[in-house]
Amino acid sequence: MKKIFIISIVVIILLIGAVWWSKSFQTNDTNIISTTGLHWHPKLVIYVKGEKLEIPADVGIGAVHLPIHTHEDITSDIIHLEFGSMVRKQDILLKQFFKSWNKDINSLGLIVKMTVNGQENTELGEYIMKDKDEIELWYD
Repeated sequence: MKKIFIISIVVIILLIGAVWWSKSFQTNDTNIISTTGLHWHPKLVIYVKGEKLEIPADVGIGAVHLPIHTHEDITSDIIHLEFGSMVRKQDILLKQFFKSWNKDINSLGLIVKMTVNGQENTELGEYIMKDKDEIELWYD
């Protein structure tokens, strides 16, 4: 009976320790989107002086495969956000796509309007992209 009591106490202590230890890996950092990576697909359509600008295929794909990129299908306007580990808000800002494209978000002209999912948005490059977003940029 004494052995069972001691084993029970040891098990309880180990369980409490395991819970405390696992919580020590969690963070309250509001800038972290995911600790295990993500695979999202926002859509980006850009208009310059009323004409749709085709975003090139394979933006961000080369000797180094960047986590923000496009693929061969340029008609889909899909941006691929593919991260294998920790993702912070600053990693998935719209301006990060332009950086992968070797462009500045303001390099296409003055932005007249930005919409996200049909709603006007003024965050521009600071916008945190989300899965299945529909982003439109209208340049004058």
